[in-house]
Amino acid sequence: MEPTKPQILLCEDDTNLGMVLKNYLELNDYEVTLERDGRLGLAAFQREKFDICLLDVMMPNMDGFALAEEIRDVNPDVPLFFLSAKTMKDDIIQGYKLGADDYITKPFDSEVLLHKIKAILKRNEETHREEANAEFDLGNYHFNPRLRELTIAGKVQTLSPKENELLKMLSEYKNDLLSREIALKKIWGSDTYFNGRSMDVYIAKLRKYLKEDPAIEIVNIHGNGFRLVVTE
Repeated sequence: MEPTKPQILLCEDDTNLGMVLKNYLELNDYEVTLERDGRLGLAAFQREKFDICLLDVMMPNMDGFALAEEIRDVNPDVPLFFLSAKTMKDDIIQGYKLGADDYITKPFDSEVLLHKIKAILKRNEETHREEANAEFDLGNYHFNPRLRELTIAGKVQTLSPKENELLKMLSEYKNDLLSREIALKKIWGSDTYFNGRSMDVYIAKLRKYLKEDPAIEIVNIHGNGFRLVVTE
């Protein structure tokens, strides 16, 4: 089976530039969804999964900065490039404040853009591989997210996918605050009231699994989130 091509969301209201860039990237083995304004771009992002977003800043209906904020609310980790004719320092700074991985001013060299895309996707792939292989020692417990196993004194608890993802995030934020909003959006897809209640149920399950070590506690930080406290 052929490997899946990386998926790119390209939002560009200049029809000629958009089609030229789409064709160029597709010739280099990317799947490109081209949208002509921010609202259509947001709809596409909510509908499909993308590996990287290329956003023009000046677009009708919803500009690139507003679109970036919406995208970051859905997925804070997806790589994001701004493509812009706006070269003022304040605009560039605003782009980076919104979490851009790069701010590319027009006109630009398509080949340079291609290599930047390759570099950021390679970096993310390596990071995800490292994260996928990460294991955690939590007090007397050993947690292997890849196998979804939580072990203590030879006893193994196999976690459900959501239990596993939630404990993994808590472990990554060990002794620090894991925001409810971040956890809900990453694991459940949105931070609705009902998803919040569902997460509370999973927190209760994890507390039950971890109760054999009194040095471990999942603390509720009211209105903000949770802390996985591990006393050394």
